[in-house]
Amino acid sequence: MLLSLSIKDFVIVDELALDFASGFTVLTGETGAGKSIILDALGLALGDRSEGAQVVREGCDRADISARFAIGQRPELVQWLSDNELSGDDGELLLRRIVDKNGRSKSLINGQQATLAQLKLLGDALLDIHGQHAHQSLARGETQRTLLDAYAKADTLAREVESAWQEWQQARRARLSAEKNAQQTQSERERLDWQIGEVASLDTRPEEWETLNQQHDRLANASELLQSSQLAIDALSEMDGNCLSVLAGVQNRLGKLAHLDTRLAEVLSLLESVDAELHEAVHGLRDYAGRIDEDPQQLENMTRRLDALMTMARKYRCQPQELPERLAQWQRQLSELDAAADLEALSAAEHEAELAYRALADKLTLARRKAAGLLGRRVADEMQTLAMSGARFEIALLPLETPGAHGQEDVEYQVATNAGTRLQPLGKIASGGELSRISLALQVAISQVARVPTLIFDEVDVGIGGRVAEVVGRKLKALGQHYQVLSVTHLPQVASCGDQHWQVSKETRKGQTLSRIRVLDETERVQEIARMLGGVAITEATRQHAAEMLALNAGRETVA
Repeated sequence: MLLSLSIKDFVIVDELALDFASGFTVLTGETGAGKSIILDALGLALGDRSEGAQVVREGCDRADISARFAIGQRPELVQWLSDNELSGDDGELLLRRIVDKNGRSKSLINGQQATLAQLKLLGDALLDIHGQHAHQSLARGETQRTLLDAYAKADTLAREVESAWQEWQQARRARLSAEKNAQQTQSERERLDWQIGEVASLDTRPEEWETLNQQHDRLANASELLQSSQLAIDALSEMDGNCLSVLAGVQNRLGKLAHLDTRLAEVLSLLESVDAELHEAVHGLRDYAGRIDEDPQQLENMTRRLDALMTMARKYRCQPQELPERLAQWQRQLSELDAAADLEALSAAEHEAELAYRALADKLTLARRKAAGLLGRRVADEMQTLAMSGARFEIALLPLETPGAHGQEDVEYQVATNAGTRLQPLGKIASGGELSRISLALQVAISQVARVPTLIFDEVDVGIGGRVAEVVGRKLKALGQHYQVLSVTHLPQVASCGDQHWQVSKETRKGQTLSRIRVLDETERVQEIARMLGGVAITEATRQHAAEMLALNAGRETVA
């Protein structure tokens, strides 16, 4: 829902701040007062292309327009903003457009720089302006298809069709790629097979390189290790004056003196610990020396093994310890290539994916066909009440030569605005007034399923009056029960149906023409409706008629 619109220095608007309500709001005023300027400003904020510097008010540096929306009930928009790092306040969205006097334009979303395409994408999801100078989503095939699917309650099915189509295309691409690259794939398989066989013949294992190096170092230095161990044993316990005998002598002498000074007891305790640890060290050295094996043959075997691993690693430009993982990687690649080169299996997978797609697409076509007839008839009925007697409206399902992500057919809304004329695509309707009324008929017909929450109708009453004008007013009021609706109108029958009423006027200040908008109270509404009924001369009878119209429409029960 549109919450507010702020306009500064745009065409003949110096500064304007509008707060919007739910329901049906009417916008009236003299011709040329600036009603369309307000809609143009809103369209600019929603991503319409700028007409350059001419939109900037005379004598100003830039035009600045901001539109604020409530999006708490639109989780898909909240997620899109988050995905694009454009999130703002919880539940709200601020779109802003700045055009400087040189014609340069700047787009912002929640205060952050954005592209015009991003601004328009959000604008299309939030608001539709129906009229002669408006961006019109109902004229787009995508919107027509989406609305029909929603009317058919086939939204979920449509998403399933799109997902199935993507899976089918993925399977098709895999098969085509395999066919195209069959020779290259075979060469790659042969290369991998050779590499795997060569490295696998080494039978290398994880951690082997580190373990082998440690064992090789021990064998290569066995003589030195044995000699050093024996020298340590001699120094500790075998040679004259060894550590253990000297320590025993010290313990014996101090032990004889311990009774003279009790403080020697602590020293003796420490020496006993040292003696025990030295004996254990000697025992450990003797055991270690006994296990040292000087085996030249084993050393030679290890050297050859290390050389073989190093040579293989150099060949494949990796470290020796990386060979096991490199082998596993090649084996995985070979397995993937085998699967990718299995044309029979790939063709079967593609065929199965196509059958799954077509089964879902057939269901979607049936749902669309049924809904197209119902919706077409309802819109046509609505059009008869809007001064379009004899007009026809149909929804055509145009078979596609090649099925697509959205099904096996294009959806096209077709209209014949007069009896005896041929049906044409909705987007080719020439008359802005007719297009607006057809849009109104569509919105009434699909009011329970349409996704855009705010609808603006720019002079949908062109070329009508009397009873038809009353019908248009009632339909817009009824539409306001489901949407936020704003209508620019010249007809008192439409204006009297509004839940809120804004008046646009012009004033001249310091030689400049400025546009003003104000919200009318009940007394002011009577005066404005009377002006629309009676023109320049407003009589008491005209005011009474205006009051009766307002009272009648305020109490009328409206059903879309």
